Amino acid sequence: MQIRKMIENDREIVIDMMRKFYNSPALITNGSEKIFKSNVDNCLKNSAYIEGYVFVEDEKVIGYGILAKSFSTEFGGECIWIEDIYFEKNYRGRGFGTRFINYVKEKYSDKILRLEAENDNAKAIAAYEKNGFKKLPYMELIFVGD
Repeated sequence: MQIRKMIENDREIVIDMMRKFYNSPALITNGSEKIFKSNVDNCLKNSAYIEGYVFVEDEKVIGYGILAKSFSTEFGGECIWIEDIYFEKNYRGRGFGTRFINYVKEKYSDKILRLEAENDNAKAIAAYEKNGFKKLPYMELIFVGD
C-alpha cells in the first residue's frame, strides 16, 4: 500500500468514502455534503490545520486519512489528531491502518498524537491500543455555532 497526499483527482472518490464512513457506526455524526466538500477543499489547498492522504494499492484508491493540527496546554505541545482513517471493506484487517499510524508516528515523532473512537467500536479501540494509544478518562464536549 502506498500513502500519498490527496490530489484534486481524488476528490470524488474521497467524498464518496466520506459518505460511507460518516454513515457507519464509527461516528456519531452523519456529516453533510457541505462538510465533506470543505474537508477535501482544505486538504487540497494545503491548509495549515489539515492534511489529507489517500491509500493506494495497484493504482486504486482504497481509503483515505485526514490529520488535523492543534496545541494542547494539557500536554504542553503540538498535537496531531488522526481525524479519519477509512478503508474500503475488502481492504480492512490487512494492517493498512497500522501502516498509516506508523507513518504519522514517524512523520510527527516530536508531536502528541490523538484520536477519537466511539465507545462501542471495540475493534477500532483494540487496534489503536495495539498501536500504543491509551484511553483518556474524560468526556469531550462540543459547541458548534451557526
